Amino acid sequence: MTQRVAVLGTGKIGEALVSGLLRAGKAPADVLVTARRPERAAELHERYGVEAVSNAEAAKSADTLILTVKPQDMGTLLEELAPHVAADKLVISGAAGVPTAWFEERLAPGTPVVRVMTNTPVLVDEAMSVISAGSHAGEAHLLRTEEIFKPVGRTLRVPESQQDAATALSGSGPAYFYFLVEAMTDAGILLGLPRSVAADMIVQAAVGASVMLRDSGEHPVKLREAVTSPAGTTIAAIRELENHGVRAALLSALEAARNRSQELASGSR
Repeated sequence: MTQRVAVLGTGKIGEALVSGLLRAGKAPADVLVTARRPERAAELHERYGVEAVSNAEAAKSADTLILTVKPQDMGTLLEELAPHVAADKLVISGAAGVPTAWFEERLAPGTPVVRVMTNTPVLVDEAMSVISAGSHAGEAHLLRTEEIFKPVGRTLRVPESQQDAATALSGSGPAYFYFLVEAMTDAGILLGLPRSVAADMIVQAAVGASVMLRDSGEHPVKLREAVTSPAGTTIAAIRELENHGVRAALLSALEAARNRSQELASGSR
C-alpha cells in the first residue's frame, strides 16, 4: 500500500524534503504540505504538484507526518494535531531540543515518534540527518525515516541521549564553517587580495578539504600534517591558532550549543 507523507510547516527545509521525496520517486499525489500563508501553499502546489491542506487534514490523511516548525511553535501545532493523529501514524520531528517523550505525552498512546536533527545543507542534498527512535518506534519506522531523508544527504542513527550533542555538532555545524570562511576571507583582504578572489580561494579550499576528509578515510591530523612542512608557512599559522586558544574556543562553543539545546528541551526559551 502506498504511504502518504505530509510535511507540516513547509519552510526552506520542509520544501527541500518535499523535493527530495519527489526525486526519490514519490508521486505528488502521495505528498501533502501545510503552510501558514495561502500564497505559500499555492506556490508549493504550482512548483511540485503537491496538495496543500490544513494541519488537521494532513494528520487525518497521511501515514507519516514530518513536523518542521520551530521548537517554540511545536506546542500550538500539537494542540491542533493531537485529536486527529491515530496511534498507527509515524510522527517525525525536526525540532531542536524537543524530546520524543514530549510528543508521546501529547499524542495517542503508542504513537511512534522519531526525532531527526538535520542541517541546512539539506538544501543542496548534502545534509547530515541524525535519527533517534522514541519508545514506540521500531525498525520499520526508522527505515521509513531514512528513506525520507536519504535523498537529501546522509543519515546516521544515534541514541536520543546523544541528540543534544548532535544538534551542537551537526545541526549548528555549518554555521561554524561559514564563520571560519568569513574570517579567512577577511584575512585575505588584510593580506591584499580582493574580496571576491579571497572568497573563491577559501571556498574551494573548504570544498577540497571536505571531499578529502570524506573520501580518503584518513584522520584529519594526517591530512593536516601532509600540508604542514617543517619550518614552513602552515606550521607558523597553526602555532598562532594554538597561541590564541582556537581549539579551546571551539570546544567551549560546542559545549555552549549543547547546553542551549538542553535548555530548550527543559522548556526554557
